[in-house]
Amino acid sequence: MIDLPFTFTLPMPQVIPSKVDNHIERRLSALRGQFLDQDTYSKMLATEDRLIYEVYEIKRPEVEGELLMGISIVHPGKVGKEFFMTKGHFHSVLETSEVYYCLRGEGYMVMETPEGATSVEVLSPGKVLYVPPRWGHRSVCTSRLEDLVTFFAYPGNAGHDYGTIELHGFRKLVLEGVNGPEIVDNPRSQ
Repeated sequence: MIDLPFTFTLPMPQVIPSKVDNHIERRLSALRGQFLDQDTYSKMLATEDRLIYEVYEIKRPEVEGELLMGISIVHPGKVGKEFFMTKGHFHSVLETSEVYYCLRGEGYMVMETPEGATSVEVLSPGKVLYVPPRWGHRSVCTSRLEDLVTFFAYPGNAGHDYGTIELHGFRKLVLEGVNGPEIVDNPRSQ
């Protein structure tokens, strides 16, 4: 069978794709051990397992030559001084890349390589970010009231490795500072 080209829309302001094959909801409990302030995390989780982010996937075969794509929505909020974020991941096939296009909101993409290089890039509407092969990445929403919404696309065979990040976290954190967001070293990964 031959695959046919297809189109979909990202209607504003909701930006939920008109074609969605999978909707993932990640709640506070899915980010256990990822936030710096574990006491505040535990207190928040005891009160409510809040929705932190969502992913709307447009599925394709998970093989080389295909592109997987969708929308990521990180909701505003903080655990202590640390902004809400995605779990973050490396690709299982480390030599694969990813592209993000920011549609709405403000935030950062926190990135690192297995060898220890780090980069933190600002995300704002209209900005396109290329994440090269070998770079783990995590979206962080720093908007106070607005979701951070990005469109993403990556190779169908890339896969996701969440375990590496769950073990040590990212080397850099995004915290609320006196004059806005601050990038700081993560004491867990030192």
